[in-house]
Amino acid sequence: MRMLIVDTYYPGFLRSFWKKQASPKDKSYRDQLLGLLTQRFGTSDYYSYNLRKIGVDVKDIVANDEVSQKTWAKENSVLYKSSTVLDKLRLLPYLYRFLGRPDWISDIVLAQVNHFHPNVVYLQDLSIIPPKTLKKIKLTGALLVGQIACPLPPTENLREFDLILTSFPHYVSLFRKKGIDSEYFRIGFESRLLDEIGPHKRIYDITFVGSFSPYHLAGTKLLESVARHLPVHIWGNGLEYLSPTSPLRAHYHGEAWGKEMYKILAKSKIVINRHISSAGKYANNMRLYESTGMGAMLMTEQRINLSNLFEPGKEVVTYRSSQELLSRLQYYLAHPKEREKIALAGQNRTRTEHTYVQRMKELDIILKKYYAKKRQS
Repeated sequence: MRMLIVDTYYPGFLRSFWKKQASPKDKSYRDQLLGLLTQRFGTSDYYSYNLRKIGVDVKDIVANDEVSQKTWAKENSVLYKSSTVLDKLRLLPYLYRFLGRPDWISDIVLAQVNHFHPNVVYLQDLSIIPPKTLKKIKLTGALLVGQIACPLPPTENLREFDLILTSFPHYVSLFRKKGIDSEYFRIGFESRLLDEIGPHKRIYDITFVGSFSPYHLAGTKLLESVARHLPVHIWGNGLEYLSPTSPLRAHYHGEAWGKEMYKILAKSKIVINRHISSAGKYANNMRLYESTGMGAMLMTEQRINLSNLFEPGKEVVTYRSSQELLSRLQYYLAHPKEREKIALAGQNRTRTEHTYVQRMKELDIILKKYYAKKRQS
């Protein structure tokens, strides 16, 4: 099976990364992409690396990275629509929901699909490609698959997919009711990170690394309630969404992407987790696995499916309110042996059941099933 993984990275990370590179446009596409992947942003090459181990021929692209994508286009003599002033706004978080995406993104991705001839095109961002281009991708005969764990894109985008995978259990039935095949698919942890990041002294009592946005308002209020009483260390993007008087500002250390984020988790005793509003009553996010995988004790909301992932009270600690979160943070800071026991149990659970080695074996089975179904239709 041949597979093309179409990912997108936060614009803030891309700006930060390329700003640090010396003459980035002088490098080959291969070197540019490798440079991005080795930063360990998002799911990096976790899918492709582990899929190759089981015989899948797979390539990664970062569709909204203007530097590497336009280098690929140049190396392959591919024409695309020129960037405009409006395109700069279209690359910003959330604005693309109203303005759409720059045309060069879909122009180049379609050319990459035609160049690689994949059996499966796997989009990690369901809104990065417009419906008219999704239709063209499907005409190549490829199985068009999307993965989502965020607010829904327009329905016209959703309907073009042959299959949508999601770590939101409630989204599965939602998609199926729309007549779209869907499967529950959990996120995971990449074990290579333990060697790449290495051991660190746990110098931070309490940390949070994540985003602030209109979709995280309840979580922001929760963190603010903690910050009024305990010194929680904060990293993340979206500072502009915080109130000028937010107590989080006094605890804010800046943005932390990829490897830097994992180092912070490796230096943390307790990591606070909160979910985006669209997660509903369910636990699903990457922080569940990133934090436990790096050996921190995870403090997360009590959710109806959490016990399917971790054993509350033994592998992670849960809370139901800001008051309960505060009291449990204080308790586990005062009881290090109990905290360390839970952290170790959580890490062991992640390393045995929640790695991308396991996830990609699960994914391979799903994709082969639906690819066979498509060929028979």
